Amino acid sequence: MKPYYSHSGVDIYLGDCREVIPSLEICDCVITDPPYGLGKLSGTTSVERNRNAYASYEDSEENVRNIIVPAVILALGKTGGGRGLITCGVRCMFFYPRPVAVGGFYQPAAVGMSHWGFASFNPILYYGKDPRAGRGQDSGVMTTLTGRASDDRHPCAKPYKAMTWMVNKGTLEGETVLDPFCGSGTTLLAAKNLGRKAIGIEICEEYCEVAASRLQQEVFCFDEVEE
Repeated sequence: MKPYYSHSGVDIYLGDCREVIPSLEICDCVITDPPYGLGKLSGTTSVERNRNAYASYEDSEENVRNIIVPAVILALGKTGGGRGLITCGVRCMFFYPRPVAVGGFYQPAAVGMSHWGFASFNPILYYGKDPRAGRGQDSGVMTTLTGRASDDRHPCAKPYKAMTWMVNKGTLEGETVLDPFCGSGTTLLAAKNLGRKAIGIEICEEYCEVAASRLQQEVFCFDEVEE
């Protein structure tokens, strides 16, 4: 299968990841931020209001259970030891297979609400073996003071700093990251800048183009400042 984009050790495939994954070679780690089953998003700014839906996917709990989770399981099977870091959101986290550990992003300044107060924690499900086991592991939880999206052209783009932390946490230099829900390419960009190879899959051509345009930057200057 020909990649939509291929350069500097990063490939992007346009298509349904459930169809693309079986054709891939074994990789080292799945690092992905799939849909959370939240339905339509809401917000107070024009940008937030425009980020209210995926281009070609209904973000329902049913679709997370029937589409997203099976695809994640399929992707984990493409790694040598089932290694993966999955940001699953809170609502549907128990749909996923039992992880070996749970970490997350703690955002003390988060303003979203849950049924029991401010939603200031986003879990990460850890699968497989820590690549640094026995040689200086760090915390499985990251604290970040900002949740600013890395690219407003995607409804749920993760902050670049967050995905950089995940790629560094889950892989060693030179390894290959697989992101079956690559969206605007933040995971791929982090992998490239950290000296990893990466494979991204995205079903929407609009987001593939956004990811490709970001990856074409030979020098990426990240200006996120935590306040």
